[in-house]
Amino acid sequence: MSEAPILKDTTRSSGREALQKNIQAAMALSEAIRSTLGPKGLDKLLIDDEGRTLVTNDGVTVLETAKVEHPVAKMMINASSTQDRIAKDGTTSTVILAGELLQNAWQLILQGIHPSTIARGYRKSEQYILECLPQIILESDEEIRKNVVKTSLAGKGYNSMQEVIASVSLEAVKMVAETNHSVDVSKIKLISQTGGKVEDSRVFRGLMLPKKRISSEMEKELVNGKILLVDGGLEKKNVSTDLKLNVTSVGILESFRQEERKLLFEQVDKMIEHGVTVFACRESIDDDVKNYLTKVGIQAFRRVSRSDLNMLARVCGARLVNSIQASSKNDVGDYNISKNVTIDGKDFWVVEGNGRAATIVAKGSTVDIVGEVERCFDDSLGVSVQLVEDGMVVCGGGASYVALARRLRRYAETIPGREQLAIEAYADAIEVIVRVLAENAGIDPISTLLDVVAEQTNTDSDQIGIDLTTGKPENMVKLGILEPQGIIKQALVGATEVAISILRIDDVLWAKQEMAIPDLPEDDM
Repeated sequence: MSEAPILKDTTRSSGREALQKNIQAAMALSEAIRSTLGPKGLDKLLIDDEGRTLVTNDGVTVLETAKVEHPVAKMMINASSTQDRIAKDGTTSTVILAGELLQNAWQLILQGIHPSTIARGYRKSEQYILECLPQIILESDEEIRKNVVKTSLAGKGYNSMQEVIASVSLEAVKMVAETNHSVDVSKIKLISQTGGKVEDSRVFRGLMLPKKRISSEMEKELVNGKILLVDGGLEKKNVSTDLKLNVTSVGILESFRQEERKLLFEQVDKMIEHGVTVFACRESIDDDVKNYLTKVGIQAFRRVSRSDLNMLARVCGARLVNSIQASSKNDVGDYNISKNVTIDGKDFWVVEGNGRAATIVAKGSTVDIVGEVERCFDDSLGVSVQLVEDGMVVCGGGASYVALARRLRRYAETIPGREQLAIEAYADAIEVIVRVLAENAGIDPISTLLDVVAEQTNTDSDQIGIDLTTGKPENMVKLGILEPQGIIKQALVGATEVAISILRIDDVLWAKQEMAIPDLPEDDM
């Protein structure tokens, strides 16, 4: 039977035509962010539907902000987002590598090599590269780690800005690192402030919240006490149903108010029984109990967001409860310090507990600058976490990609059949990083790549990359241009996966979209 009745409402593209269109879409996406790679990369100006602008050269920000409809392009963006989530850097490299792998695969397809053969060759290349990666990694010390974080910020801001962000990020991560070197990045809070210079950004030990105690008469600083966190409030309850009261005496209404105050005081008394000296809640605190809280020595904070309450719970070992009545002594946490401080004219509440925490105050002269600083801190914190947890680094400047490509070509000579061509195509593809770095720096990309390969071969060194300042091959360790091994590893894995997935697609079925007739507005009755 004919398949026409089944696919009558579907546009179909199959075989080489479908593959060509998919690769074209992937290449178009790769070309869109190619110019942002490296310290000499250029910025993109993004404008949304409401006319708001954003200037950045962060690859994943550009990709996730752009409106992309093609499903293959979305696959590439997902690979970049995964890279950002796992490694926090290398998002642009992932897309560029995937695009180059597909372009080289297309050249092989034109020579009559089947996509499945190319996919097998790519898979073997990936496995061999991951086996070779330990051969080029280096252990890091304090100075190397700082240089690695600065390398992750290359092309974002100016040198002194990179210096400050790298130092602050590493210090914050070390503050929350456990003895086994594990890091919970959710214990690092980032507060941004407009005004001042980026160099004024600082990190503080403990959790800092832009809050002040509800009364200036309360103790400004408390040490070694108990804290209760409530996902509710300490206030009079509103009647949830329609109710009419027939008041026959002036004293009845006052007795209602007295009873409400009594219930509030009873809740405070329960906190006293638990030994609570600091209280924070998500909703409001009634003015009727403010003086009573001050009298009994409880430091109180209201309208604290749920996310901040959860962070406080982790820092102090407390449990977030729905109400004071439902709380028990097991829900109460311990704090070391709870104090109010004023920084640059703004009030903050600082809490230190047994659970380690840190707060970064990021500054910038304008809203746009602050936004870029926040994105830089997000990247640098992710890289810092990798360095503290793992500590292994590889050379930047394209040196690691060239070193792996050299090994891959020697491996290809041992593989018989057409898969050898796919392995060589993979080696060519991963060298694209050096070419794009040079291209964005205004240096001849082909000559640069040849010079780096020749220098690595002649000196038998995997540490030779491109110095974009001079345009000459240099030792990346001496220049301090390094990056965590997890970034290059995840970039190669992500790019290979998405490239193979796209190569295996030989049929694209598009459902036809019928024109929708908008609903007419209803007549006013």
